[in-house]
Amino acid sequence: MSNIPWQERPANSADVVWRYTENPVVKRDAIPSSNSIFNSAVVPFKDGFAGVFRCDNKAVQMNIFTGFSKNGIDWDINHDPIQFQAGNTDMIESDYKYDPRVVFIEDRYWITWCNGYNGPTIGIGYTFDFKEFFQCENAFLPFNRNGVLFPEKIDGKYAMLSRPSDNGHTPFGDIYISYSPDMKFWGEHRCVMKVTPFVDSAWQCTKIGAGPIPILTDEGWLTFYHGVINTCNGFRYSMGAAILDKERPDQVLYRTKPYLLSPQTNYECVGDVPNVVFPCAALHSIEEDKVAIYYGAADTVTGLAFGRISEIVKFTKENSL
Repeated sequence: MSNIPWQERPANSADVVWRYTENPVVKRDAIPSSNSIFNSAVVPFKDGFAGVFRCDNKAVQMNIFTGFSKNGIDWDINHDPIQFQAGNTDMIESDYKYDPRVVFIEDRYWITWCNGYNGPTIGIGYTFDFKEFFQCENAFLPFNRNGVLFPEKIDGKYAMLSRPSDNGHTPFGDIYISYSPDMKFWGEHRCVMKVTPFVDSAWQCTKIGAGPIPILTDEGWLTFYHGVINTCNGFRYSMGAAILDKERPDQVLYRTKPYLLSPQTNYECVGDVPNVVFPCAALHSIEEDKVAIYYGAADTVTGLAFGRISEIVKFTKENSL
């Protein structure tokens, strides 16, 4: 697509990924009820963009809301959360919904999120028009987070990355892949990536989790992910990239040793949860060699960063673990 938001790399920057100078693109109070709006998903829709946004209200109840934009920067977010109807399940109640991802597959937009059902698990739903939404069976048993679908089937099956976890602020976590014939029953679970030894790449030594929907390139699936280090000041979240094999995405071909983006600005370092860069969505154009990455900053606002796909792939290959 050619109308994704874009800003050229600043003249004084050599970074492979750079921030939008007008960040944050979504502020914490963009709707009247919100305490914070972050860790949200964006996709092309009609002549602009649609999004599913994590909005924690002023009671700090976590839910997901739709939003629309003509340019991917200026957003009109609905004031009421998404109301799901029964899809392939009649179990549509949950204690919370947060950290959504959205992807178009075949004929509809699929949404995944962290769903509160006796602990965190992966909720799945779909919409055709961002007006009516249908909820499906949870993909996995609790406890699990960061469910990220691939944008096309792998060997005839839907594929999803996830991070098995626990019921709290998980001090561990590796990325797995699972497959489904029908978006209801999931299996063939395989480990994709583990955390790194501290001495090799400390920013991702505590836990990792998949971020935006993977992007198919000539080299394989370009996959952005978050990595966490546990510091004396708590968890610190940064962003890296990996390239997974096209036919066997459980096989990691390359993975960044240095991070691509880490919390350094005020809005990334100061907020409800300090020191967080958490990518959840990426608009891209292979033809124009562009990617625009939406990320949660300090669990409070939504930021935007840019990069050239070819440069990110090259950086990942040349700086691989």
